[in-house]
Amino acid sequence: MIVDFHSHTSQSDGTLAPRELVAFMRERGVEVFSISDHDTLAAYDQFEAPSNARVVVGIEINTTYLGNEVHVLGYRLPLHDAGLEALLEYNRSARRERIERIVRQLQRHGLKISMDDVFAEADGDVVGRPHVGKALIRNGISGDIEEAFRNYLWRGRPGYVAATHIKPHEAIDAIHAAGGVAVLAHPGRLKDYAIIDELAGSGLDGLEVFYPRHDDDDVTYFREKSHQYGLVMTAGSDFHDIRYHTHGVGRAVDDTDIAPFLEMVLPAVERAADTVPQPACQLQEEESRGGL
Repeated sequence: MIVDFHSHTSQSDGTLAPRELVAFMRERGVEVFSISDHDTLAAYDQFEAPSNARVVVGIEINTTYLGNEVHVLGYRLPLHDAGLEALLEYNRSARRERIERIVRQLQRHGLKISMDDVFAEADGDVVGRPHVGKALIRNGISGDIEEAFRNYLWRGRPGYVAATHIKPHEAIDAIHAAGGVAVLAHPGRLKDYAIIDELAGSGLDGLEVFYPRHDDDDVTYFREKSHQYGLVMTAGSDFHDIRYHTHGVGRAVDDTDIAPFLEMVLPAVERAADTVPQPACQLQEEESRGGL
């Protein structure tokens, strides 16, 4: 089965518009997918789900904990939940403050860059370091994103500012309060795997086991962790831009590996669909109005 529960559009730090990313999913034959932009659900108002695929509303919430950037994926979410939106706005505000500090530090370093330059690279309300990198490229300071990060944005470079987001426990609680499913994104990128054990005891529902940067040993380890704590397993490409993510979208997984997750996010859709198929994102929005 081909699925993809982790991808990004121009509403956060991806380069494709939501409709373009959905078309890419269709082209690759992805059967069930989510758009998981950072700290925003705005993409879901900008496309229609293809008739040959299921769409599960998703998001990637940035958090920080014990010196780690910990990203929590949320699924089966209503599009307009006041509690979740308040948390997301907090994160978006923290992002803007971080970017303002980055820009000021780069200016003190003698670089010609402004906040207007950064916002010009963002289609939505979410700004991040990739937008700073794109501004550096447009202003002729860097040749590509990798160079921009290597020379100016990584730790120890003149534009580095540590991220300060909410804790992952708060993201998990907010996702659950909205009726969603909480999954730890790309656990192989953690510096401290003990965080998995802690979050498993704090309500985490799943692990993103199948991920492009996870090798066979990683998959085996995270599969065992999932079994140890009764967590579902998910799969995602983390696609942002075909220039840097040449694997594109879609992950081929065994039906038996992904079935427990699908049972968590799709049953309500299947019950509500009756004889007329409807996209999951549309059904979830309708259910949320009924108090889900």
